[in-house]
Amino acid sequence: MQEKQYPFFIKSTVVLFGLILLTYALINLRNILVPIAFSVIIAILLNPLVNKFKNQKIPHIFSIIIAMLLAIVIIAGILYFLSSQIAGFGENIPILKTKFASLTHQLQEYVRVKFGIAIDRQVLLINDAINNSKALVGQTVGTALGTLAVIFLLPVYTFLLLFYKALILNFLYEVFAEENTRQVGDILSQTKTAIQSYMVGLLLEALIVAALNSTALMILGIDYAILLGVLGAILNMIPYLGGIIAIALPVLMATVTKDGFSSQLGIIIAYAIIQFIDNNILVPRIVSSKVQINALFSILVVLLGGALWGVPGMFLSIPAVAIIKIIFDRIDDLKPWGKLLGDEVPTRHKGQIWIRRRKKPSVAERIVE
Repeated sequence: MQEKQYPFFIKSTVVLFGLILLTYALINLRNILVPIAFSVIIAILLNPLVNKFKNQKIPHIFSIIIAMLLAIVIIAGILYFLSSQIAGFGENIPILKTKFASLTHQLQEYVRVKFGIAIDRQVLLINDAINNSKALVGQTVGTALGTLAVIFLLPVYTFLLLFYKALILNFLYEVFAEENTRQVGDILSQTKTAIQSYMVGLLLEALIVAALNSTALMILGIDYAILLGVLGAILNMIPYLGGIIAIALPVLMATVTKDGFSSQLGIIIAYAIIQFIDNNILVPRIVSSKVQINALFSILVVLLGGALWGVPGMFLSIPAVAIIKIIFDRIDDLKPWGKLLGDEVPTRHKGQIWIRRRKKPSVAERIVE
């Protein structure tokens, strides 16, 4: 029986409608899907450790518990270090507020003299902006509360994913035909390897960047250099956009705590050098070699992830697209999409090759080429 061929406009309409429904579902279910997505990544990272404990004849449940406890101890150590730095920062908040108020007054005077806007008018404009941003503040508080809920849910989801790993894998194999077993196995294996290598590379990159940031800020004499350096490395894990915020924080600190602009200029130069090292040495050798997504779609998916799920969406976007590319590369009809996401740039496009196959170029065309 011959398969019915539908017109292009019907196929494109169905695909567009499906994408709209998918986007709607992703936005409205973000509070459920975000912790599950992070739990999947954490479970994949902990899985080799769980297997190692199981090989030591430790029962499955205890292997999961021990692996999770080790991860919690490491994370708690990092949080304790950051909290001790933040505590020292909090002791000097009154001094910083006084200096910030002085800088604000100088800025208001500059605007009054330069642009002719009275200080009262500036204050009114600022108050209007604050009033208009109340909804944003409420949304931020809601996001913070949602983050706390995620922190409590992550261990539960991670434990259950590791505990029911065999059940989930059986479902993924059985939902497809038996003749596709090898293909499904390749996709699962490469997805696991891509996520593990990407996350490990990202953590190694963050560790090196934190050391470089802190060293540069200490040399420049910036207060709370270690705290700002570590925060900058964490923000740098958000592709493309996090680096901008990472530079803004120490520049703001130098503006509040130091006179003149030499420190700010030094920070910008130092961070520019670190970003150059990161983008041209660390990322290609540690991170990008693991996830082969071209720069154009990396930026696009990061922005789309931010629009859908905020900061968590930015962080999850690259691993998600890496998984999608692995699937595309294994399905014949979707291979062109996989190539579009990849970083291999052909020297000639298919149109030139196919036209050349159909007709032999004339002498004039050879000369022009």
